[in-house]
Amino acid sequence: MEQDELFTVNEDARRGAPPPVSDEPQTPMHPQQPPPGSPLAVRMRPRSLDEVVGQQHLLGDGAPLRRLVEGAAPASVLLYGPPGTGKTTLANLVSTATGRRFVALSALSAGVKEVRGVIEEARRRRKYNSEDTVLFIDEVHRFSKTQQDALLGAVEDRTVLLVAATTENPSFSVVSPLLSRSLVLQLRPLTDDDVAGLIDRALTDDRGLDGKFELTDDARAHLIRLASGAPGAR
Repeated sequence: MEQDELFTVNEDARRGAPPPVSDEPQTPMHPQQPPPGSPLAVRMRPRSLDEVVGQQHLLGDGAPLRRLVEGAAPASVLLYGPPGTGKTTLANLVSTATGRRFVALSALSAGVKEVRGVIEEARRRRKYNSEDTVLFIDEVHRFSKTQQDALLGAVEDRTVLLVAATTENPSFSVVSPLLSRSLVLQLRPLTDDDVAGLIDRALTDDRGLDGKFELTDDARAHLIRLASGAPGAR
C-alpha cells in the first residue's frame, strides 16, 4: 500500500486486480475515541444523532436526516447552513451509522483529479468488497462547474453517497443537475440554550472536563455570547 495524497491506493487495484475480499459481514463502524490530548471540541464531538444539539427539524422522529440514517433509501445530501452548525459532524454520523466508508475532501484543496480518484476507489471497493462509500465535500460551493459535473455520474448510480456542505445558498452555488439529485437540508444557527447545553455537557462529561472545573454565571454568559458571534463579544 502507498499513500497517494488524500487517500490510500491499493497497488493491486491500480493494476486491475481485485482487492482482497473479507469473509466477515459488513457491520456499522463506530467512531474512534480521540486521544486524551485532543482539543476539547474534538473529544466532545457527537457519537450519535441523539448527541447532536439543535437541528431538531432534521433530527426529530420522522425527520429527513434521521430517516436517512436509520434505514430509509440512501440519498445524497446537501447540508446548507452557517459555520458551526454541525455539517461535518452530521456527515460523519451518516457514514458511521450506515456502516459506510467515509472519505472527506475540501473544495479548497481538491480538484477534479482527486474527485475522480476517490470515485474510482469507491467503485472498486463496491465491486469487489461490497463496501459503500460516503464522500463528504466541505465548501462544495467553491468547486467550479467542471468539478461539480465530475460528481454527477457517481451520485446518479450511487457509487458514492455524497454529503456536501456549503454556507452558500445551493440554488445559486451548486449546478442544477447535482442539485436535482440531492436532498437539500438547511441547518439553523444554534440558539443560546443550545450553546449553554453544549457548555454544560463539556464541563461534566468524562470525555470533556469531567466535573473538574466550574464556571461562574458571568463566564458562562460570556462564552455563550462568543459562540453566538454577538456584537461586542470580543
